[in-house]
Amino acid sequence: MVEVAPTTPKKAVKAATSSVESVAAAFPKVELAKIEVPAAVREIAEKSVQNAREAYEKLKTSAEETTDLLEDTYATASKGVAEYNTVALESLRANVNSTFDYFAAILGAKSVAEAVELSTSHLRKQFDVLSSQAKELSVLAQKVATETVEPIKASVEKNIKKAS
Repeated sequence: MVEVAPTTPKKAVKAATSSVESVAAAFPKVELAKIEVPAAVREIAEKSVQNAREAYEKLKTSAEETTDLLEDTYATASKGVAEYNTVALESLRANVNSTFDYFAAILGAKSVAEAVELSTSHLRKQFDVLSSQAKELSVLAQKVATETVEPIKASVEKNIKKAS
């Protein structure tokens, strides 16, 4: 039987969970009451089974929480990168338009002095614009990084508190 890989992490966790549960269901159920076993051994066996079930439930819950965390983190990062790319492309468009406007003005200059004045003015304006754009992109990159890391940070803090 060929199985197709699940399309999302959440589906992968559910598939793994159902696989483990189906394997567990395949084992024959042995009723300990019918077998003559010393009470101490029976008690240890029952306790071991209970501990294994609890460990499995904790693992399952942890896997589901981690999957949700990764999906949320990926969605946040994707949204932030898209926003960053939009701002960067808008800056590029503005810079290209400014350069075309500058070349048109240079071609229309009537003297060398006017061309030098246009160049000086354009360079000064472009320096200010590029500085502003770099600052805006830097602030946006920091925001995206913070928003992306925040869920992971909160999860780690939560797990440390649980462990304490």
